[in-house]
Amino acid sequence: MKPQGAMKDFESLLCLCNIKTTTLFKLIISFIIFLSFSYVFNSINLTSFSIQSLEKSLRNSSSIFVQNPTEKSAGNFQTYPIIPQEKTQLRHIVFGIASSSKLWKHRKEYIKLWWKPEEMRGFVWLDKPVKRSTDDKQCLPSVKISSSTSKFKYKNSIGDRSAIRMSRIVSETVRLGLDDVRWIVLGDDDTFFFAENLVRVLSKYDHNQFYYIGKSSETHRQNIHFSYNMAYGGAGFAISYPLAKTLAKMQDRCLHRYPKLYGLDDRIQACMAELGVPLTVEMGFHQLDIYGDAFGLLAAHPIAPLLSLHHLDVIEPIFPNTGRIQSLRRLKMPMKLDSAGLMQQSICYNSVKNWTISVSWGYATQIFRGIVPAREMEIPLRTFANWYRMHNEVGFSMKTRPLSTNACRRPFVYLLSNAIYNRATNRTASEYVKIQNRNSECNWKETVNPSHVWRVEVYKMREPNLWDKPPRRNCCRVLPSTKEGTIAVDVGECREGEIIEL
Repeated sequence: MKPQGAMKDFESLLCLCNIKTTTLFKLIISFIIFLSFSYVFNSINLTSFSIQSLEKSLRNSSSIFVQNPTEKSAGNFQTYPIIPQEKTQLRHIVFGIASSSKLWKHRKEYIKLWWKPEEMRGFVWLDKPVKRSTDDKQCLPSVKISSSTSKFKYKNSIGDRSAIRMSRIVSETVRLGLDDVRWIVLGDDDTFFFAENLVRVLSKYDHNQFYYIGKSSETHRQNIHFSYNMAYGGAGFAISYPLAKTLAKMQDRCLHRYPKLYGLDDRIQACMAELGVPLTVEMGFHQLDIYGDAFGLLAAHPIAPLLSLHHLDVIEPIFPNTGRIQSLRRLKMPMKLDSAGLMQQSICYNSVKNWTISVSWGYATQIFRGIVPAREMEIPLRTFANWYRMHNEVGFSMKTRPLSTNACRRPFVYLLSNAIYNRATNRTASEYVKIQNRNSECNWKETVNPSHVWRVEVYKMREPNLWDKPPRRNCCRVLPSTKEGTIAVDVGECREGEIIEL
């Protein structure tokens, strides 16, 4: 009986186990299905969240994906093309010109030469009010009177405390609250700015970032005394507006720390050092810390757009036998035709006559006897002395070469006399006339004497987008000419495979 009862108990237990096993199996299957649905659901939510996050990120970063405000459900967004930000224009620049009531009557004539009242924004900052004629008001920037700097100490024994006032032009310009400003450009009242080229250069940089753009001095000792990291104020320099606003917040505190500095530019540089912003060098700014004739420097201009000329009261007129104002007026003629190419040097050779020809477009041409390598031709002739009135080559911050005493090695110089533009061909024609050459006697027999050439004609394609490309020196080619005493030269971009060689 027991075994039989035990068997029945076992069968009952087995039956119960089968029931529980089936239930357990069903529970396991249900749990697996639940996990699967949960995974799929969470994946869908994660994807939706990722899309929303991506959409938000793209929207915040001004991406091409912008949510349609009429769509309220998540993930429903449309694509709109981004409108490219406008390139920097002249109206985005505000000029701050440092001047004084004492020099205003004379220096304002320089400003009139380059200022464009209808296109430019800016102010002349003076120490006190001056009388302004109707012509002044129409042809010059508005005048602002700098605020008092009596609270600042000035301990430089050879300088002038007006440097403090002038260094604060940046801060005072920011406080005017002008709209749509990208750059503040500072310069002196005896600085000539080439505005179109300035726009070309500043367009290369992101004005939303911190930029301090300018150039050091041509005199080595000046840079040692001040800093190679300093943009010289006379040559002019540019500060991006976000940097200018940051400088304005701390400049007065910064100025209190530097009472022994000399000028406005080293005070600005000291504050830039505290902000951690280095100098970005643009070779077209010219402090011209030199004396004498700047011809050698300008005739071998670096491969960079011409941006400014300073110390116009110190250097000799850039065209001899004329006044300083008249010289600059003559330079404005080619500037209006092709500002991008102004003073750009080209080098070519006349193999038949064994000549080297250099063209500084819109300014001067030179003919050298013999073949002079391009690497030598691009070095400025030392027609000038440095700021400490020394002519030795170690006094300059760039390499120079001496003006030879050998008559055979001295160039024949031709200066701009006229320039015209042909709209139909988009080409300019400029004329350069020989100046007196006192050392024309030469007994070289290997070269033809250029003394019979009294006129050089230069033909050039107008290239307003020249500086949108990587910098390269233009090439020039000697053209056949039947005019007596005249040679003709074509200047333009180097053709494929063309290099500067004989």
